[in-house]
Amino acid sequence: MVNDEGTILLTGTGSPITSAPITGWDRARWAALADHLLASVRPYASPGHGRITLPGAEGGYGRDVDGLEGFARTFLLAGFRLAGERGVDPHQYADWYAKGIATGTDPSAPDRWVRMSEHPQAKVEAASIALILDMTRPWIWDRLDPSVQERVVDYLAEAVGDDTYPRINWVWFRLVVQTFLRSVGGPYSLQEMRDDLATHDSFLRAEGWMADGAERAFDHYVGWALHLYPTLWARMAGAADLAAERRAHDTELLERYLADAITLVGADGGPLIQGRSLIYRFAAAAPFWIGAIAGVPSLSPGLLRRAASGVAGHFADHGVPDDRGLLTLGWFTSWPNLAQAYSGPGSPYWAAKGFLGLALPADHPAWTASEEPLPVERGDVLRAVAAPGWIISATKADGIVRVHNHGTDHSRPGDRRGDSGLYARIGYSTATAPWLDDASWASPADQSAALVDVEGRATHRNGFEALGVRIDRTSGIDVGVAASRAAAHWLTADTEQWGHGYGWTGQALDAGTLTTVSLVRGPWEVRLVHVDALADGVAPQDVKLRMTGWPTVDGDGLSSTVQPLTPSLATGSQERTDASILGDPSVVPWADFPVEPGHWSVALVSLQRQNRPTGGSVSATVLSSPAPAVAVTWPDGASTTTELP
Repeated sequence: MVNDEGTILLTGTGSPITSAPITGWDRARWAALADHLLASVRPYASPGHGRITLPGAEGGYGRDVDGLEGFARTFLLAGFRLAGERGVDPHQYADWYAKGIATGTDPSAPDRWVRMSEHPQAKVEAASIALILDMTRPWIWDRLDPSVQERVVDYLAEAVGDDTYPRINWVWFRLVVQTFLRSVGGPYSLQEMRDDLATHDSFLRAEGWMADGAERAFDHYVGWALHLYPTLWARMAGAADLAAERRAHDTELLERYLADAITLVGADGGPLIQGRSLIYRFAAAAPFWIGAIAGVPSLSPGLLRRAASGVAGHFADHGVPDDRGLLTLGWFTSWPNLAQAYSGPGSPYWAAKGFLGLALPADHPAWTASEEPLPVERGDVLRAVAAPGWIISATKADGIVRVHNHGTDHSRPGDRRGDSGLYARIGYSTATAPWLDDASWASPADQSAALVDVEGRATHRNGFEALGVRIDRTSGIDVGVAASRAAAHWLTADTEQWGHGYGWTGQALDAGTLTTVSLVRGPWEVRLVHVDALADGVAPQDVKLRMTGWPTVDGDGLSSTVQPLTPSLATGSQERTDASILGDPSVVPWADFPVEPGHWSVALVSLQRQNRPTGGSVSATVLSSPAPAVAVTWPDGASTTTELP
């Protein structure tokens, strides 16, 4: 609950011990945080409540859009609270936001909403408004004055016939709006609705994973958008006939995706720090609530809630929201460079999606079932995920989840832009963050395998060829295997960049072709890099091969190392400030190798807690017959032989 001063009170009436023995986050605690967030934004509302313009620098789309985002995204949160309480409304959310709807749709109001015909971002926000108007229909829509209802329909109707929606997750924004319009007698196009569903279906790759469009764009949008909307849309009043033919299949895909997604939450509740829009923070919990709503049979409600509550607790334990009760552009603290160029102070409130569980009543199994341990809490996890080209390696001893990436770059094969620090690194984890300073966008410095020239510039691998992922099992020992081949290139970056999460644009200069293989066990990766060939004009003596490891932050208790297993030139580490969202200073270890086309260079790259034993001697021998393979003695003494791609 929230007291008169807007201070969060986490005691609640339920007992965290009975239903939340792991996290302590029962429904009362979730509700208290939601109410605190909603109370904290009210001072920034316009007189008519049509806009909520939060403090901070103006967003890339201007103050008018900032205000609309603030309204629409917090309306999501208020709507979930209303739905879950079945209309019981001690904080008067229905009346407060109904006033904003009346004002926002009034063309003469100074705080009216930006229309979809005036700015594309309004298409995103309109979907949130339509979704909640449907979800809270008895308490808001049905009580609106008929003239206001007419204005809402007029505002939303601009989605009909608009073919400018990008063919990414945005197709759901048009579909949700038209579905609501259909349910209230407004205009809609059944053909456009079917087209949008077909476009969504084209995003499907393998094992329930979807790409956000035609590119290798695998990130949190898979869960908090591409799997979220089908389940919520199917329950809208205007979707019944269209949803009937696809509901079971969509749930099957969600269930398969969640089998992987549940392994991506660290024991401390930390989500994978990878991909764009990380400023949405709590939204990483959304797919687990969707699983509970859809009733996926293979993941229990207690396990799904444990994952969602872990995410909530992770951020709350690190000071989110801030001391004003606000969500800033950042991760734990304000870090504006984490946001995309279009983000404004209201953007982080898509975090509301992570509170979707509050739309479920207190007697729902998602709230009454006792929490169950995450996969990483039950034991080590080693998993190959084909669509994004990931090997997931989670270790119970330190609770860290690591992803070794050979399939995701938010690009297409052959693309020549620079690497995105959010997508194209070889490794991501729940305990480390990629470097995101300008220098790292221009020249990759963490979790890379690159050629480095005499000026110290590292090559990019964006547009690489994915060579597949698999789990090999030999003599009872599992090894994750992932590989990729890159047309390595240096980048002379353009003067101006549009920060959308992609790698930087610029002039690419060929350096050579590199094949990189990751062999993964527990906290260790044996990284093999083969210089297939050098580009014309690039001499071996003028470049060196550099492998870099996991970035750590001073005081985080992590040990990150790169240990050469073949002859090397030098080892060391690089320290930077203002590069990591997790704090300063941040350090990345590296090892340099001579460039010998046709030969493999090998290193052991590790990430683990400093109090974990480092193990014994390690070796790697590349074999040429009967087939190319590598024999490895691991730090724990295990020996494996793995065929190379």
